[in-house]
Amino acid sequence: MIDFFTFIRDHADKLMEQTLTHIGLTFVSLLLALLIGLPLGIVIARRKQLASSVLGVAGVLQTVPSVALLGFLIPLLGIGIGPALVALFLYALLPIIRNTFVGITEVSPSVIEAARGVGMTDGQILTKVQLPLALPVIFAGVRTATVINVGVATLAAYVAAGGLGEFIFGGIALSNVNMMLAGAIPAALLAVGFDFGLARLQTLSGRNVRIGTIVLVVLVPFLSAFYLLPGGQDKLVAGFAHEFYGRADGYPGLQKTYGLRLNPRLIDQNLMYEAIHRNQVDIISGYSTDGRIKAFDLLVLDDNRNAFPPYGAAPVVRQATLDRYPDLGPTLNRIAGKLTDSVMTDLNYRADYLHQSPDAIARDFLKKAGLYKTPAAVGDRTETVVMGSKVFTEQYILAEIYRQLIEGQTRLRVVSRTGLGGTQICFDALRTGAIDFYPEYTGTGLLVILQPSVAVLNTLPMQPDSVYQFVNRQFERQYKLTWLRPLGFNNSYSLMMRRDQARALGIKSIEGLVQYLRN
Repeated sequence: MIDFFTFIRDHADKLMEQTLTHIGLTFVSLLLALLIGLPLGIVIARRKQLASSVLGVAGVLQTVPSVALLGFLIPLLGIGIGPALVALFLYALLPIIRNTFVGITEVSPSVIEAARGVGMTDGQILTKVQLPLALPVIFAGVRTATVINVGVATLAAYVAAGGLGEFIFGGIALSNVNMMLAGAIPAALLAVGFDFGLARLQTLSGRNVRIGTIVLVVLVPFLSAFYLLPGGQDKLVAGFAHEFYGRADGYPGLQKTYGLRLNPRLIDQNLMYEAIHRNQVDIISGYSTDGRIKAFDLLVLDDNRNAFPPYGAAPVVRQATLDRYPDLGPTLNRIAGKLTDSVMTDLNYRADYLHQSPDAIARDFLKKAGLYKTPAAVGDRTETVVMGSKVFTEQYILAEIYRQLIEGQTRLRVVSRTGLGGTQICFDALRTGAIDFYPEYTGTGLLVILQPSVAVLNTLPMQPDSVYQFVNRQFERQYKLTWLRPLGFNNSYSLMMRRDQARALGIKSIEGLVQYLRN
């Protein structure tokens, strides 16, 4: 708990900023849902033949998984506030429409007849009889919608819309429990607090109900304004992956080496390139062999001071697995040195931009390398190895190459556990025996997993061979894990800009970027 409170203290400003953003996201979407949902609920209460259709559509939208809904919206609206607000708005609609409809239709017919008997019009009956009597039920719908939106708003960080999800996604990527709790606990407290406050309004009676309604009408736009609070604006907008933002070899390393100071938007790493391509950000963290560098004409900024160490790719395997299956190691080593930087970049380009499947890309590569063989029949493969991978294109391609290579060259069957998330998740799965091997990078093994002291790093030459030998020795000694021979390419972290923009600003390197931001 001491570590948790220390984390909160060190990140108090960022936590407050994201909490206010989270509140704003919740209530902007709630305000939109109220403006649309209340009139719709009133309309279907008066024209009941429309009720089943409207409620059915709203119910279907409610059942769509939130990540899938964001996935549908990104091609239409890009990233940022647009898809986040639309998704939250759609999730809030059903409880508001349904409770408005139920509240109005459950008003006793005798009360309505009495109102007509004293000469009230339909409009007067609605505003002076039905809505006041339905307010407790409508409040219940608003209460439900608010709690739903507080929870779903954590996914806004997936599309760079901010909120407490930034801490949650970052914590998951880095297996940092304190970071996850820093996002999850405030989100839970917001949900409980808003639920309690709206429950108090719901239980008011008589004249106080109208007062409570006025309070709600004022409160929702006020809380919505938190999303519009002005913040510091950088000369250039950066978009970083959650893992890059927290890793020692990512943004913290750039801060230490170059003194780089940015207020980046955190984005899912699979959306960073789309964000810079759409001009929604100016700088992204990326990977030097990514195929979208060529596709989107991006410039990789020179790392003059070697903030990023060598990232030679190689499979990391449990020694127990190598001992149990003697053919596995020599088989995996058959592609050592065959995947150069240019080859890997081309494979990534085919997947990311030409949208070819990893299966087809891997098969084509193995055929050109003379290593492809038709796998043996399933019944002939009695032993199984479990392979993992992280959740980005290059890892999917490497995993497919390994699978086809192993099943073609040996009698082993490969079970794939792809998309395991961040480095720590993959490594923990390997260390505990949940998987037998996965592709990793030497720089990541050095700075993220081993985390040697500054004194050790200062004595270690940052050359590909030196880093590979060091991590291999340490992994064998500490974890009984073996790095097989390197694949031949170096996929280092990089900062990237659109080439035309970088040229116009005279920026070619990270050092040049820092100088530009300081001027």
